[in-house]
Amino acid sequence: MDLIAVSFFVVYLGVMLAVAFYAYRRSKKTSDDYFVASRSIGPVVLFLSMAATNFSAFTFFGFAGAAYKFGLAYYGIMAFGTGLMAISFFLLGRGIWRLGKKHGHITPPELIGHRFNSDSLRMIFLAVMVVFTLPYIATQAIGGGIALTQLTDGEVSYELGAVLVTVVVVAYVTIGGMRADAYTDVLQGIMMLVTLLAAVGIVSAGLGGFTEANTRLAEEFPELVSRPGGHDFFTPEIWLSYMLLWLFCDPMFPQLFVRFYSARDERSIKLSMVLYAPITAVIFLCPVLIGAWGNLEFPGLTGTQPDQILPMMVSEFAPGWILGIMLAGAFAALMSTADSQLLVLSSMLTRDVYKRWVKRDASQTHEFIVGKVLVVALALMSLAIALSSVETLFETLTKTTFTGLAVLFPTTVAALYWNRANKWGCMASIVAGEAVYVGLYFKVLPASLTCGFLPVVPVMIVATATLVAVSVLTSPRHAAGG
Repeated sequence: MDLIAVSFFVVYLGVMLAVAFYAYRRSKKTSDDYFVASRSIGPVVLFLSMAATNFSAFTFFGFAGAAYKFGLAYYGIMAFGTGLMAISFFLLGRGIWRLGKKHGHITPPELIGHRFNSDSLRMIFLAVMVVFTLPYIATQAIGGGIALTQLTDGEVSYELGAVLVTVVVVAYVTIGGMRADAYTDVLQGIMMLVTLLAAVGIVSAGLGGFTEANTRLAEEFPELVSRPGGHDFFTPEIWLSYMLLWLFCDPMFPQLFVRFYSARDERSIKLSMVLYAPITAVIFLCPVLIGAWGNLEFPGLTGTQPDQILPMMVSEFAPGWILGIMLAGAFAALMSTADSQLLVLSSMLTRDVYKRWVKRDASQTHEFIVGKVLVVALALMSLAIALSSVETLFETLTKTTFTGLAVLFPTTVAALYWNRANKWGCMASIVAGEAVYVGLYFKVLPASLTCGFLPVVPVMIVATATLVAVSVLTSPRHAAGG
């Protein structure tokens, strides 16, 4: 175990906690400040916060692991799909910001419930967000376990690493809330970019240079530089499916949805849209290259082993203290996502459940305290999932979180842009979409129903068609809203 690397990592964690205390000193003890930073986040901080929040443990470990198996074609679906997603950020973000500012919304279900005047729809929307976000939070703890095991040469177990990252995230989220979340995201986003670029430079140099590495890859593993990729995975249907998956699901991540509320103005959202695509193109390329190159040094990895290929490659060509810096970047990625996810789920359970059904007269200070308690409870639940997980990060997210959250996209678009939509259409849309997804996931419905696409395609067709049909066929009495 390299003591310099471990020392650097400890200093990094200390800096994050120091930033949280700084945010705490600037914050107010209200739910509005704790959950959405009093809607005061400016354009630069909002952009860096949104980027860091969306780049998670999946970026460092899952991307590299998937590229190890499927090759460079994975970059195309990630960079293009997520870049195009910036358009949906802009189209939805402005409307969410306007309604949130006008009505004081703090959580995603508040907007939907208010727009359609329906507590039932509000609870269904909340339930989907909670159920499908918890596995995503768990992947951050999984990534933390992988990183610490690599950093300490196995002296710290995967389980202990997962516990440590959970404890640190809970500490600074409970201290500073959204303000600490945003401030730490700025540092973590910069750290992610720098460490990933450095990792590519170190690994490519170790392989004889960028050109030499890619030439060897093309000669020794030609399938990994083709569009179908390893195992002929990326058929045209799968390629299109992933493009649509990112477009539909990412704006529905609760941690990104709530960022729109925290923006100071629409200019902040516009800047995030403009800059999101280029930063995505740079950051996503790094782990994909390292993952594909990993076949040159560590061929034949199976199971969950590919998720560790990035730290394995860096440790192969760099001293331990360099690996420590790289893994601190990985921690920056996973913590910047986990903190946001815990905070927004806590806000939903506080505002949409506790205040709505348990204590209607709860003050903002009371909500502030309950929110902190719920952060701890949610963190423990996600940690339990992480400690029992046996799938790779790629499988955990693509099989659970992404498609489940994408089902909410038609309802959100309808809430912002279609006055004729009503609560019956939205509830039917969510239930029908999730029913198809569950049926495909558990193989109750035949796989042929997908026609070679990912489940998100038939799921979104059913969800959208159901919303339109039911809204048109039922009373428009509750269609319009504030």
